[in-house]
Amino acid sequence: MPTTALRAGQNTALHECLISIGSNIEPELHFAQAFSLLGYECELVAYSKAIYTPPVGFLNQPDFLNAALLVRTPLAHDAFRAYLKAVENRLGRVRGPNKSGPRTMDLDIVAWNGELMDQSYFEHDYVRLPVDEVLAVTGRSLVERKN
Repeated sequence: MPTTALRAGQNTALHECLISIGSNIEPELHFAQAFSLLGYECELVAYSKAIYTPPVGFLNQPDFLNAALLVRTPLAHDAFRAYLKAVENRLGRVRGPNKSGPRTMDLDIVAWNGELMDQSYFEHDYVRLPVDEVLAVTGRSLVERKN
């Protein structure tokens, strides 16, 4: 996807997206690359400090480095989700049969325009703690998704 597709025009409405980011394959390198890409291709509003956390599910792998990012984008939700998957691919993500296995990069939408989209926020500290830090720093809050 060309990066120009992510640049907003003067009258383009921007969406705010809260992203959970994680890596356990050369995590410092892949975090730096992800921050660089997302900071260049989106408007990076805020980010949490990175924390190391033990793996969940498949335990025979290195700990993960996790954080949260708040970005603005002119893309619609589905297009932005596809963009994040493309960023994962650009950073060497290989998808295999073990969904809980090691990865170079994992980028998940936790909230879209302040609406909570991912219930793992309530289930996992590695999501909740960085997200809460970004919320506190920016003065934002989340509302639960309406079904």
